[in-house]
This record gives sequence, C-alpha cells and structure tokens, in this order.
Amino acid sequence: MSSSDSNVRAARTPTVAVTGAASGVGALLTERLAASEEIKSVIALDERRGEVSEAQWHTLDVRDPAIADRLRNEGDPVDVVVHLALDLDLETDPTARTALNVRGTQTVLTAAAAAGVPRVILCTSTMVYGALPDNDVPLAEDAELRATAEATAVGDLLEIERLARRAPRAHPGLNVTVVRPSVLVGAGMDTALTRYFESPRLLVVADSRPCWQFCHVEDLVSALEFAVLEKADGEMAVGCDGWLEQEEVEELTGIRRMELPSAVALGAASRLHRLGLTPSPAGDLAYTMHPWVVSGARLHDAGWRPRWTNEEVLAELLEEVAGRHTLAGRRLGRTEAATAAGAGATVALLGTAALVRRARKRRGL
Repeated sequence: MSSSDSNVRAARTPTVAVTGAASGVGALLTERLAASEEIKSVIALDERRGEVSEAQWHTLDVRDPAIADRLRNEGDPVDVVVHLALDLDLETDPTARTALNVRGTQTVLTAAAAAGVPRVILCTSTMVYGALPDNDVPLAEDAELRATAEATAVGDLLEIERLARRAPRAHPGLNVTVVRPSVLVGAGMDTALTRYFESPRLLVVADSRPCWQFCHVEDLVSALEFAVLEKADGEMAVGCDGWLEQEEVEELTGIRRMELPSAVALGAASRLHRLGLTPSPAGDLAYTMHPWVVSGARLHDAGWRPRWTNEEVLAELLEEVAGRHTLAGRRLGRTEAATAAGAGATVALLGTAALVRRARKRRGL
C-alpha cells in the first residue's frame, strides 16, 4: 500500500481520543465511536475507567500535561480529539468549575498541538450567543457571541470559545471545530434550564418573549460523530428543528405560568443567589425571557438531521424530572415541596421572600 493510500485510509477511519469518556455525553460518544466501522480505534481519557471495553483507557486529569504522551499513542497516532471533560454542574464551586473547564481546555489544545494531532473538537452551548430581546429568530451560526458571564458557567464557555479561535493562530496546523448544542436533555442532564420544568409554576417575566429549543444528547452524539468524520466542520449549532413558544410549552407540559414584573423576578433571583439560597444566578433568567434559538444550517447543509423533535425532547424531560421539585432553581425537600404545591405559586414566592429575610437576620444584614 502506498503512503498516499495509507493517508486516505487514515482519514477515512480515524483514531479518536475522547476526554470525559467515562460519563455523560463522553460515555455515549465513546460507545458509539467504538462500535463504528468508520472509526479505527478510540482512546478514552478520564479520571476513572468507563464501561466501554473496546476503547483503550487512560486515567488522568485533563489538566495534566502528560496527556500529550497519551495522544501521541505510538504506532496509532490520534487523528482527532473530542474534548468533553467539562463540569457544568449547578452545585460545583464556581472557582473549581472554571479551573477544570478553562485550564483543561487549554491543556488539551496545547497537548494536541504538541502531539501532532491535526484536529480538536470542542463542545460549548448555544448559550454563548446570549439571550437578548433583539436576537434574530433563528440565529445564524456566525452570529456574534453576545452572552455575558452572568449565567451559570457561561463565562467558562465564552473563554473556551476564545481559546478555540486563538488555537489555530498559536498552533499552526491545528484545526478546531466547535459544536454548540441548545438546551441539552438526557443522560442525567441537570441545568438551570432543565430545573425550570421542575417548578410548580413556570416563571414568565412580563413582556418577555421566551422561545424554547432543545437538543437530545443522542442528537448531540450523532453530530459529534459527524464532525469526527469530517462531514462538517467550523462552528456548528445542534438542536431540534424549529422552536416552541412559551404558550406551546405550557400547553404541552400542563404547567401553569406565574407571571412577574421584570424588576421583581430579577431582584428576587439576585438576592436568593447572593444569600446562597439558590445555585442559579440572576443571569440564568435571561434564557427564559428572550429568544436564543439557532438554525443549525451548517449541519443541515452537510446532510445531518436531528432524530428528535422539540415536543419529543420536552416529553422526555418531563419524565426525567418527575418527582423533583424546584423553586427559584433550588431543589426542595419533600416537606418544602408539599408546602409549595399546596400553597400555590404566589404563596410559594412569599415563602421564598421569607427565606431571604431569615438568611439576612442570621447574617446580621
């Protein structure tokens, strides 16, 4: 076989390294790639070993520079790295979360370049576009990233986007693809946006225009595989086709709304977060107020299609959150949940205000 034939085969059946391979989206992607005839081999990287026996496992922290040695993979060099070792957990300390997300991405990009890996795929979120009243509906993938760092982990995602843009200049020859899913559902996803549907009432800010677009993790995994096989590249948004208006969401869920003036809703969210009573900062509310849906044209033009609809994903989300109860982003215990459900949304809001007053009294504020 000539060297040119060998290169063609390598491009057609790449060796892929996946970080964060032991859980969540990383585990699903590792399993899918390991079973694919279009993939030569899979290198799985995580702090613990996962369940996909067909992959070659290495246990390490992605912030460890030794990851470059794993990516060299003597005899079977890695063709593409999919970096999914991110922590977007609401309950994680923000400083620790940023240390993993940003430093981990920096290390993976640098290690890939040092090991001669030609491509890295990063995964952020369509949240980086920002939720703003003047957003186009839908947004094009090349729209300006106008988010601010006021919502959960969005600051980390924006920094990862900056690293993605800078990496090809800092490391000539390194190609970086960014995949941006909309509201992720499935595989135990727990975010401020999924918790929105655990509330006894759906909070709606007066005069706002919410639009909902979901992404099932199975569709994200298939889009990532699409990118691995170089069927699409660049900056790609992933989500269900179209979107749901707030009225449609309320009809489909059967959950009634609680409408509040903007100043009241944002003020309460800010106070609750400042006092440590909820993990969700006030910035999360913007994503339930203004549109931030995307067209996904780049993947569509390349021939990819989602298998899930917004209605189907929302139905699965409701099944996943059944039995959970959240108020202002804070998970409630059984007694609190029963009180909130029995009292109704208005009284529950007053109860939240009482929590604020009690916290202030304890702290001498």
